[in-house]
Amino acid sequence: MRTASFGLGLLVGLSRAAALNKRAVLADCLAEAGTAIDELDSKDWEMDTRPFNSLLAYKPDVVAVPTTVEQIQSAVVCGATSGYKVTPKCGGHSYASYGLGGEDGHLVIQLDRMFAVKLDTKTNIATVEPGTRLGHLAVELWAQGKRAISHGTCPGVGIAGHALHGGFGLSSHTHGLALDWIVGLNIVLANGTLIHSSATENSDLFWGMLGAGSNFGVVTSFELSTFAPPANLTWFVANLPLKKETSVAALEALEDYTLNTMPAELNMRIMGTQRMTQLEGIYHGEKAGLQDALAPLLNKTGGSLIATGTTDWPGSLQHFATMSLNQTHPHNEQETFYGKSLELKGLSGTTAQDFVDYWFDQARNVSGAWYFQLDIQGGKNSGVWNANHELSSYAHRDKLYILQFFFRSTAKTVSAEAMKLVDEWTAATAKSIPASELGMYINYPDLSLNRTAAHEMYWGKSVPKLQQLKTQLDPEELFYYPISIKPGTAA
Repeated sequence: MRTASFGLGLLVGLSRAAALNKRAVLADCLAEAGTAIDELDSKDWEMDTRPFNSLLAYKPDVVAVPTTVEQIQSAVVCGATSGYKVTPKCGGHSYASYGLGGEDGHLVIQLDRMFAVKLDTKTNIATVEPGTRLGHLAVELWAQGKRAISHGTCPGVGIAGHALHGGFGLSSHTHGLALDWIVGLNIVLANGTLIHSSATENSDLFWGMLGAGSNFGVVTSFELSTFAPPANLTWFVANLPLKKETSVAALEALEDYTLNTMPAELNMRIMGTQRMTQLEGIYHGEKAGLQDALAPLLNKTGGSLIATGTTDWPGSLQHFATMSLNQTHPHNEQETFYGKSLELKGLSGTTAQDFVDYWFDQARNVSGAWYFQLDIQGGKNSGVWNANHELSSYAHRDKLYILQFFFRSTAKTVSAEAMKLVDEWTAATAKSIPASELGMYINYPDLSLNRTAAHEMYWGKSVPKLQQLKTQLDPEELFYYPISIKPGTAA
């Protein structure tokens, strides 16, 4: 590997670590390197350690706040030499608080002060710093050249965790996952060296980073290819008046439509709550094209369009956002929730019946802010399916749907009844599916999985090669969190 070495002179004297306070040694090392840290109990400390999911409030020992690549390197080296596990944190929106380590006592490298975006208007490749949030990325790409990448709908989510583990959004059926737009990465490895990785340079690492990037290093910049969005995009909401006796047939009609008819320009998901079921999404084009595209599905399901709006690319993103797009530091967002996900090859037959039975017989009797979200990922015209499956370690391109079960609480706890709903509905849906056909999406993690089960559900057939990479690049598991890839050759 071609590397850029980082000087280790600043680490002289760290052999005394065993005799001194561990945290003080790390703080001294970072100070010598000129890398700022959050003072304990300061406003910055409170903000940088505040979990997105209030149920999972882990406490780091130290939060480093770099503003340069060299400071990221020093943080990695200081953490390793001081005996810390090192966790990079970008947006901090991990459902499981993996950006805080997923446990107490880590060195967290808080990256959100580094959010510059620079578009090369000749190549249409953007260089993006690691603390960039999706909304800011979208705003800058549009402002600098009316360009875009495919990504999720939440403006405050960080590019790193999102894109390095998939990055589904409401342009993915047209343009693939966020990770499909990554063409190069600069990465600090566990030994502190900086390397460049792409499909032609350090390609095995590039493959591993695109799907399991939290396991191998700290990205210091992303190189993103971009596309020119159409002048007009049409958002829509359609009502689906589903009943227990009609829902299986509707889901089977949806599956057939998704597999065989749904045009590439159409992106959508089903949202179901205690009171309603709706189809919503974005069509890359005018309203007339949307109506033609949806007609076969709505005719079979009894659905009807209830709202549409034609706008430009930023307008389409803002429609689904819960805040302004241009999110940078400081950013403060928190919820209390419990959720799980499944990645499915389909939702028909026995599986659909099991899903529907729990939905109408059990879930609808539970009050509260629960929902299911059925993201349509695949189909013959899908950008996710039609991308090169061999270029990334994302293991679920063969799945038609990403299904999320979610309960949001207005209190600081989630009730046992709410957790039971999510757990039982997930289990009921999955019970008839062969293990070889089932997966889960790591960006919607399942807290009940042990490490081995998580590997199988999130990374599947990619696990053996990922473990070989871990053995090669991080055998001491510097970049550890509770479900991180283990070194070795078997799960």
